[in-house]
Amino acid sequence: MKNIDLYFDTEKNHYKILIGKDLFQQKIFADTLKGESVFIVSNETVAPLYLESLKQALANYQIHSFLLPDGEEFKTLESWQSLLNQMISVGLRRNDTVIALGGGVVGDMAGFAAATLNRGMSIIQVPTTLLSQVDSSVGGKTAVNHPSGKNLIGAFHQPSLVVSDISTLNTLPSRELLAGISEVIKAAIIDDRHFFDWLGDNVSQILSLQEEALTQVVEKACRIKAQIVALDAKEKGVRAWLNLGHTFGHAIETCAGYGTLLHGEAVAIGICLAAKFSHQRHRLSLPALEQIIGLIGAFGLPTQLPVDLDVSDLVAAMRLDKKNTSENITLILPEKVGQVMIDKNVLLQDVEQFLNEQRDRA
Repeated sequence: MKNIDLYFDTEKNHYKILIGKDLFQQKIFADTLKGESVFIVSNETVAPLYLESLKQALANYQIHSFLLPDGEEFKTLESWQSLLNQMISVGLRRNDTVIALGGGVVGDMAGFAAATLNRGMSIIQVPTTLLSQVDSSVGGKTAVNHPSGKNLIGAFHQPSLVVSDISTLNTLPSRELLAGISEVIKAAIIDDRHFFDWLGDNVSQILSLQEEALTQVVEKACRIKAQIVALDAKEKGVRAWLNLGHTFGHAIETCAGYGTLLHGEAVAIGICLAAKFSHQRHRLSLPALEQIIGLIGAFGLPTQLPVDLDVSDLVAAMRLDKKNTSENITLILPEKVGQVMIDKNVLLQDVEQFLNEQRDRA
C-alpha cells in the first residue's frame, strides 16, 4: 500500500492518501472515524458493486446511506438539497463522518454537503474512478453545477482521509478510464517531463489495467497534485496550474450539456486547445505541441473542438470561469512539457478568434 501524507499550514489540515488493493478494511478507517454514525453517499452504479463491502468494514458504526442518480447532469442544487434533507433526517452530529463512495460527482456532492451541514463535518473520500482517484478526491474542492457554468457553487473542504483502492478500476468502463487519463496527462504536463515520457512508453500496460502500471499512475499523479495543493490550498496562486485545460474544458461541458461529454474528455480537448493557443502565442514549441496532442491521442481521447458548439456561447461560459479577476480571461498555458504559466490578461476577442479558427479546422 502506498501512503502519501498531504500537509497544509497547520497540523489540523493534514491527511493521508492511501493507494493500493483491497483497502475496504476496518483498520483503514478506524483512526479517522470519531463519532458513532457514518453516512455513506454513493450512486446507483457504484453501490451494487462496493457498498456492502464498505458497510462490512464499518460494521461497528451506525451506518446510513444515500444513493444519487449517476451522471454529471445530476450534480445540481436540487440533488444537493435532497442529500442534505436525508442527512438531517437521520440526525447526523458534527462529529459523525460522511463517506463519499464513487466518482467525481459523488465526491463533489458529498463534500459540499459535508462542508455545509452543521457548519462543516468530516468527510472521507473513497474514489472509485481513475479521474476521482488522481484528481477530484484530492485537494478539497467541492461544488455543484449551475446552468451558467460548471462548479460555480461550492466550497473548499479538505477530506480527513482519501482511500484509493485500485481494485475498483477493474469494473470501470473503458470510456471512464480514459477520462481519468486526461487528468494524469495534465499532471505530467504541469510538473514532470519524465512521467510524461513514461506514460507514452506504457500506454498498453495502462489500458490493459496492469496493477503495477495503474498504481504508479495514481501515485505519481496524486503526488504532483498534493505538492501543488500543499503550497496553495485555496487557489490564490500556483494551484491554478491544476486548471490546465479546464477553462476551455468546463466551457465545452457547459455548452455541450452536462453529461454529453465526460469531464475528462472535455479536459482532454481543453488541454489541446491551451497548447495550441500557447503555440500560437510563441510560448510553446511545435515539437512540444505535437508531443502533447500525440500523447492525448495515443490514449484514444478527443483532441478537436466539437464543430457543433457555438463559439460565442463558449466565450460567454469562459467569462464566468472562477480564475478570472478582470474582464480578461485567465488561462493556464504550457511553456514546455513539465512547465506551465498563468496568463491573466487574455483578451476575449483573441480567444473568440482562436476558437473560430479551431472550429473551422476541425
